[in-house]
Amino acid sequence: MAAVRYRIVDVFTDRPLSGNALCVVLDTCPGELMQPIAREMNLSETTFITARSDRAYSMRIFTPGVELPFAGHPTLGSAWLMGPGEWTQTTAGASVLVRVDAEGAQMMQPAPAAVEVDGGGVREASGVDRVLQVWRAEAGGTAHLIAAVDSPLETIRPRSDLVQDLLDRHDTTTFGLVERIDAQTLHVRVLFRSAGIAEDPGTGSFAGPCGLVARDLWGLETDILIHQGDEIGRPCRIRVHADPDDLRVGGDVVLAAEGEFAIPSSGRMGA
Repeated sequence: MAAVRYRIVDVFTDRPLSGNALCVVLDTCPGELMQPIAREMNLSETTFITARSDRAYSMRIFTPGVELPFAGHPTLGSAWLMGPGEWTQTTAGASVLVRVDAEGAQMMQPAPAAVEVDGGGVREASGVDRVLQVWRAEAGGTAHLIAAVDSPLETIRPRSDLVQDLLDRHDTTTFGLVERIDAQTLHVRVLFRSAGIAEDPGTGSFAGPCGLVARDLWGLETDILIHQGDEIGRPCRIRVHADPDDLRVGGDVVLAAEGEFAIPSSGRMGA
């Protein structure tokens, strides 16, 4: 058996067992075992460091069901474990600069391409009363459906079948709802494509484009705080610098756990 080390960090929070949990596999892992390990952890995402050099590294990102080309909280959590300073992170969808300090990390998010789309079906799928505007935004190969609403999000009961229909129709990974709290604060809930996780506690790749379109719609300030995850017991606080020429997303990161996977020497998992 080979021991493959991992650590679990909680992102977008300053205390363990809150925020959005991430498993980062630090040692070399066979590619065919990455998806099974992500399924074993059953967190929003698990990352695998595939190469590391001076101030740069490459990695792959998996949900329990699929591989993602780019994602936000895996970027911040993985970079934080690399240590303080500036890192260039490369995934299948993007290369991004990440700044790390003792408390957390901030990424320079790829500029999203956002277009307004028809909002048909959004109200029925989400359970909100009033939908203001809907966009499809894509950055780093990951696409999001963003719906600005004028309804409280705390008590909504989304219909998973209709959410899946929306994701299929717009070819996006997530469907997110955003509500204005004040000129500096947004309330967000993000629903996933069928990938083992129904609702994401904190979605960094969604936060950047969401901040940009919400700022334009509501005339918000440039620096925005997103509240997400409270309804599912994993409160996240995501900081967005919503400047289209300098889009940045960040938050606190803390260590929650560490351990080892026992990998059969043949590289094959149990039947």
